[in-house]
Amino acid sequence: VRQISGMLTKMFERARLEKPGQVDPRAAEFTLSLLAAMYDRSGTGYIKTKSAAAALIALSGDILLAKYRAFFQLYAVPDGKEAFITRSALRSLLTDLNQIPAIVGESCTLSCVEIATHSCFHGVLNSAIVEEKFLSWLRSEPAVLLWLPTCYRLSATEMVSHQARCR
Repeated sequence: VRQISGMLTKMFERARLEKPGQVDPRAAEFTLSLLAAMYDRSGTGYIKTKSAAAALIALSGDILLAKYRAFFQLYAVPDGKEAFITRSALRSLLTDLNQIPAIVGESCTLSCVEIATHSCFHGVLNSAIVEEKFLSWLRSEPAVLLWLPTCYRLSATEMVSHQARCR
């Protein structure tokens, strides 16, 4: 938790310099509190770095495709020239990501993760998949992660400006 706290402090300090007045001075504290609530419910003082990174990627303001690629890079296993995501790595990713909606009471059962993993690997003979198959599956908006593109679309609409007047 201390290491993540230091990293968040540095990250938000840089963001405050880049966007003065747009970053709350307590952003690092709030983010750490959120991460701890999601990944350290028993208060052990330990949060898996990969889990925290996945949450930060999911909650970032980046476009969906960039988030999906970052998830792949974070959870993939390198194998020579290519990297692959295994079933267990996908299960870990989905479990980590599902802690985000769980924090607001929208939890998914373990069976949801298993069903999603099975759907991603449907028709795959190997024990792992390449990035393109992973991205294609995510673009199909699997039910277990439907909240992610929905939140992205909601945040994207906040930036839309119409030059119309209402009466």
